[in-house]
Amino acid sequence: MDEILRELPQRAREKHSENKKFFAKLKKRPPKNLDYTMQELHEAEFERTDCLTCANCCKTTGPLFTNTDVERIAKHFRMKPSQFIDEYLRVDEENDYVLQSVPCTFLGEDNYCSIYDVRPKACREFPHTDRKKFQQIANLTLKNVAICPAAFNIVEEMKKSIKF
Repeated sequence: MDEILRELPQRAREKHSENKKFFAKLKKRPPKNLDYTMQELHEAEFERTDCLTCANCCKTTGPLFTNTDVERIAKHFRMKPSQFIDEYLRVDEENDYVLQSVPCTFLGEDNYCSIYDVRPKACREFPHTDRKKFQQIANLTLKNVAICPAAFNIVEEMKKSIKF
């Protein structure tokens, strides 16, 4: 896995313009069965991929925390939301709550998340490859293929299965 993660950013850069063109076409003319296709590709990839061997998303990026996330996680810690924000979060340039630092504070040495049952929505949905109307998140997916080996593989399979 270490070698895959070392090579991933370069592989993603090499595929970037190809992926960008593909997503532009996908946005203009999404196939009728796109959501179904993405669900199948996502499920097949995650039958092969164990996130606990990787956790690169948790090590290199931080999720956005919605107000609902903040309230749920603060309750888990028996804290006030404002206390949770002060201790763990900051407001980024887009006015969103994000972690004060990465890797994620809640990631253990064993790649397990200490708040897994109450984790933010962004974490639960990552890498967003099974999301409905997938064509609408092309920019996010272009970023995620450089972070998540599973997302990279799903996009490569998607290009094979959806011909333009």
